[in-house]
Amino acid sequence: MSASAIPRATYRVQLDASFGFRAAAELVPYLERLGVSHAYFSPYLKTRPGSVHGYDVIDHDAVNPELGSEDDHAALCERLSERSMGQLLDIVPNHVGIMGSDGKWWQRVLENGQATRYADYFDIDWRPATQKLRGKVLVPVLGDQYGNVLTAGDLVLKFY
Repeated sequence: MSASAIPRATYRVQLDASFGFRAAAELVPYLERLGVSHAYFSPYLKTRPGSVHGYDVIDHDAVNPELGSEDDHAALCERLSERSMGQLLDIVPNHVGIMGSDGKWWQRVLENGQATRYADYFDIDWRPATQKLRGKVLVPVLGDQYGNVLTAGDLVLKFY
């Protein structure tokens, strides 16, 4: 690893629909003056429309169009490169949008189980202690916030 690849100083940049790739590119000269070596970006892969945080990724092969185009992203990367600045991208493996039908990796797991190449991308226990549950995906989904469900007595523990 080259010395320039090791961050000296980072600056966290939270991207959203009102502050996307173009706005971030305009920020780069300021970051350079601060002595920042790497811009640390919030997730910018494609999420569900309206995501305010970027952690519900549905397509790992595309940038979030709400933040700008592929060209806007390339221009941001070029601007960083011109100043010998790197970038860090915030990626949290378990923050993937699974509810709904727009997460292609998750849909492949639901359709094909362990046979899909995406099966190991998720933290799924394919061999639980209970034989009846082996090879199955269990998705605990609550109808409301945890505290509300608990208070209402709607959360029940059952052994299978």
